[in-house]
Amino acid sequence: MPSSINEVVFSKPSGRPTALVQFAGSLIFLGLYVYSWIKGNADSSNWLLIMVVGSTLAGIAESLPENRRQTAGELRLAAILVLLYLIAAVIFTPEAIIG
Repeated sequence: MPSSINEVVFSKPSGRPTALVQFAGSLIFLGLYVYSWIKGNADSSNWLLIMVVGSTLAGIAESLPENRRQTAGELRLAAILVLLYLIAAVIFTPEAIIG
């Protein structure tokens, strides 16, 4: 099991198509947050900022050159930890996320 996780996390970056999908998702989450901020509901939408950070880190990891496997792996791991924080926050303190 650890070897398969190592292979996935520290594999070569996937390239531009995957990075573009990650960055597009990040922009969509940011747009949703800005929309909720304009409508006056930004307090209940803070979880969108966590999604923006997670998807941006993943996008940066996938856009690196192929010889930067270690850096891409560290960025992927950081993105996973950020998104796991969101899941843990929803489980343990849902009022902090949902509002």
